[in-house]
Amino acid sequence: MQILKIIVDEDKCIACGNCKEICPKGGYIWTIEEVASVSNLDYCHVCTLCAMKCGPDAIKIERNAPDE
Repeated sequence: MQILKIIVDEDKCIACGNCKEICPKGGYIWTIEEVASVSNLDYCHVCTLCAMKCGPDAIKIERNAPDE
């Protein structure tokens, strides 16, 4: 089973909202407050657009991440 993890580096994130804006299911997945955070990965298509659009390079996608 593939386990996906989206890691947001809170030190780099500027809460610009690019991740939520580019994401096809942004409203379901992303919450933007002081920093961006993942609300619900159930809707994620693993397109990685969020990481590609992140200007400060604060988002990393980890596939087959260990289940925590």
